[in-house]
Amino acid sequence: MGLSRNSISQPEIDDTGGASDVGFPSIRGRFPFKRNPSYNRDRQKSASDRHLPRSANSSRSHLHNRFTRKGLLSSCPFFITKSGLYALIFVVLFLFVLASMVLQSSITSVFRQRNEHSLNLREGIKFGTTLKFVPGKLSKKFLSGDGLDRLRPLPRIGVRAPRIALVLGHMTVDPQSLMLVTVTQNLQKLGYVFKIFAVGRGNARPKWEKIGDGLSLLSTEHQGQIDWSNFDGVIVDSLEAKEAISSLMQEPFCSVPLIWIIQEDSLSRRLSFYEQMGWQHLISHWRSAFSRASAIVFPDFTYPMLYSELDTGNFFVIPGSPVDVWAAESYSKTHTRDQLREHSGFGKDDMVVLVVGSSIFYDDLSWEYAVAMHSIGPLLTKYARRNDAAESFKFVFLCGNSTDGYDDALEEVASRLGLPHGSIRHYGLNGDVNSVLLIADIVLYGSAQDVQGFPPLLIRAMTFEIPVIAPDFPILRKYIVDGVHGVFYSKHDPEALMNAFSLLLSSGRLSKFAQSVGSSGRQFAKNVLALDCITGYARLLENVLSFPSDSLLPGPVSQIQQGAWEWSFFQKEIELDIDLLKMDDGFSNGKVTVVHAVEKELAGLNYTINIIDNGTDVPILDELTKLDWDVLREIEISEESEVVEMEQVEERLEKDVGVWDEIYRNARKSEKLRFEANERDEGELERTGQSVCIYEIYSGAGAWPFLHHGSLYRGLSLSRRSQRQSSDDVDAVGRLPLLNETNYRDILCEMGGLFAIANRVDSIHRRPWIGFQSWRAAGRKAALSVEAEKVLEETMHDSAKGDVIYFWGRVDLDGSVIGSNNALTFWSMCDILNGGNCRNVFQESFRQMYALPSHAEALPPMPEDGGYWSALHSWVMPTPSFLEFIMFSRMFVDSIDAFHTDSGKFSICMLGSSEIEEKHCYCRVLELLINVWAYHSARKMVYINPNTGSMEEQHVIEHRKGYMWAKYFNSSLLKSMDEDLAEAADDGDNPRENWLWPMTGEVHWQGIYEREREERYRTKMDKKRKTKEKLYERMKYGYKQKSLGL
Repeated sequence: MGLSRNSISQPEIDDTGGASDVGFPSIRGRFPFKRNPSYNRDRQKSASDRHLPRSANSSRSHLHNRFTRKGLLSSCPFFITKSGLYALIFVVLFLFVLASMVLQSSITSVFRQRNEHSLNLREGIKFGTTLKFVPGKLSKKFLSGDGLDRLRPLPRIGVRAPRIALVLGHMTVDPQSLMLVTVTQNLQKLGYVFKIFAVGRGNARPKWEKIGDGLSLLSTEHQGQIDWSNFDGVIVDSLEAKEAISSLMQEPFCSVPLIWIIQEDSLSRRLSFYEQMGWQHLISHWRSAFSRASAIVFPDFTYPMLYSELDTGNFFVIPGSPVDVWAAESYSKTHTRDQLREHSGFGKDDMVVLVVGSSIFYDDLSWEYAVAMHSIGPLLTKYARRNDAAESFKFVFLCGNSTDGYDDALEEVASRLGLPHGSIRHYGLNGDVNSVLLIADIVLYGSAQDVQGFPPLLIRAMTFEIPVIAPDFPILRKYIVDGVHGVFYSKHDPEALMNAFSLLLSSGRLSKFAQSVGSSGRQFAKNVLALDCITGYARLLENVLSFPSDSLLPGPVSQIQQGAWEWSFFQKEIELDIDLLKMDDGFSNGKVTVVHAVEKELAGLNYTINIIDNGTDVPILDELTKLDWDVLREIEISEESEVVEMEQVEERLEKDVGVWDEIYRNARKSEKLRFEANERDEGELERTGQSVCIYEIYSGAGAWPFLHHGSLYRGLSLSRRSQRQSSDDVDAVGRLPLLNETNYRDILCEMGGLFAIANRVDSIHRRPWIGFQSWRAAGRKAALSVEAEKVLEETMHDSAKGDVIYFWGRVDLDGSVIGSNNALTFWSMCDILNGGNCRNVFQESFRQMYALPSHAEALPPMPEDGGYWSALHSWVMPTPSFLEFIMFSRMFVDSIDAFHTDSGKFSICMLGSSEIEEKHCYCRVLELLINVWAYHSARKMVYINPNTGSMEEQHVIEHRKGYMWAKYFNSSLLKSMDEDLAEAADDGDNPRENWLWPMTGEVHWQGIYEREREERYRTKMDKKRKTKEKLYERMKYGYKQKSLGL
């Protein structure tokens, strides 16, 4: 009689690969395997194959048992001598090996007959080998990384905690949420700060709102409006959050570290179907998405094998999940052992021994169970042969599919061993595995393959309080205490297995020792791997994230002491005797997931999803046959012929010309359409006559949602590939070829855009005021509001004259973290943002720029008056002042570049401590450079509140007296220095090989001006000479008209 199937859909073990023709589908929620293609066809047959008939011919006993009897030694005096004793030992060993080989060959031959079809799969997999997941190059770097050990001893002034964005695919009450909550709360104890985003909804939302710095729902239209660069890393918890991955695949967010946790096998079940259908673009689409992640994290070592086709070297395994304990606890609340035994045909007094094994390739590597049968052969012959009612032993094998013929194979094995009918049964892993586990008295792990992770079937068995016998694998010895949580035996040692088995029995029943082992195992299984999971994520973050200079370092992993899941977080839900996984109707089995949504979008075929009774999603494809294509082609040809015929008929008919007004309107309409095709952006027309234009600097398509539209703004793209097509954005690369080089574009950042606008500024900007704003201002809620824009425009209109700079993006660092709100001066903030070397680099660059002696002070003093300082390149100033600032900035940037080159540290950035900071080496210093120039050049600095538009002057000029270094920032001095550099560049007298200054803008000095003036004069004289010669020729010979036709 067959076992009843479990009604719980998740995370219960169940076959979800029923008819999808997948290479490596999985038992739902946990165990990935090779599926039997004929499962749905032969499913009804499986129930009748549970009982195995007893063979008429009983197999003989093991040969070596005959020679181990006591009577044999007493009847042969030859063995009493010393040489006879040696001969006896030799004979016993020989017979034991021979018997083992015969038994193994006999059993293996039974299974080999079932596996002739799988030779291609086993090619390259030798007998006795172990399948293991081997990390790729990127994952190996994370495994071998030293985390933050190198940075902890170094001096560091951090002012904020490391920020992480956690993106939830859903907010259901399930074991995946329990695992993520546990990890998140422990990481918070180490110092991380979480901002939680959710793509889907669920009943766990109140729980998540208590964690982290608020919760935000991510809709499709709002996903592009999140500035991921505000976070030091992003963690995505499921495939359902793929839309967030899409926004992270665009610049400028491609460098943000991303950890993608995959706990579903829904996509893996579709990969082979994509290959069968020829949908390589779907596979490429998912591979591209997977390659964006810094690390793809799986909770089990079998998942990387399922997704191996998408592996780009970033697969990572952090074992540990409460899914098995959760499933077992939920199942035990709705099922009892006695009911399941009665339903399955087992008696209450039967001693049921369940034999389980490896869950990898169970359908094709049956020699795995052949080896197991060899090991437990003596166990079967000793206990399964008993026919007395008091000690009825039943051995159940849990492996393969229920329709894969294992019943016939085991029946033949039972027949050869002479076992009674019904003493051996087989159940497939595609059935109700929880029920098979619950009816067992003892669970024997009979796999000969060494495992990388803790077998999930053992966790469920322990949760059901069943004593476990397992081989002494290293991974099991790491966690299980022999004799406390389970019993070990030596692999391939039948005698050790017999001894371990006998410890659990007493008079045909479970011994008190077995009951103690089962109870201890239940307590152990509840939180097994919890500590490893938490510390695994903590170490991974240390190796993946780039901690910027202003960030505090998290606490060491050794501080984590908690080794348990946060069961109390969902305690009320767990105590309810309901199916927790059906609480969230939005994520039931019938929901079309993101995998199916992508299929519908990219596959190009009309199909629906059919959910069969075992939960498998099967696409019903509406495919077009050759006949359909032929009919469609005939229809198209017929329609095309009718159109041509109608046009020919209309051409031959007389037409009324129509009234003049209608002809005029049609002509005007065509002219208008022709004009609109060549018309520039509407914002450019609106900017005509305005006194100011603010250029918004951006470097990728991911920044488009943060840009403004209207007459006040104009985009400035640092990359031609990411320039908006429907707008009149300025191409910075076209105006400044230096930005074609990725290295310089990265180290200059927004300053490169400023250099591009200043290069021949009259050709693009002819307004009295000019402004800039980084796209990051909108992402950090520091962009001008409509009210602030109006105030700014009115102010500039009323006071057209005046050397003043208006800024609304300001440096905002929390000084309270390091002890005092007043402790952060301008230079201390600059040090914090630049790896602690801002003052040194600025001082050396300033000294080299002005050729100051080594003993002279070269760091311009900045006041400590508590005022605001400009940041994010968000300011407006008069255009002449802007050109003077660019003149100073070009020389300063060249000095920084020269300092790195001369010091031999060109490849090592001294202004950053993380990989991202080193990539954008000069950016943070150049972002603050305008403050030094504006303060010491006596410019009036006014801060505009970006929300209200209120203005407040900062660092009043009258208070700067005695502090300003006006002589170094004098415009005449800067112009003379600029001319000297231009003259050297014009003469080819470069101070070093890669001289940066000539490539950052115009090269102009008096000599070039005179040369150009001479060239213009020479061109004018040549033109006059040619005109005189032409007039003289005409006066001498007269005007001659060329002959027609020549």
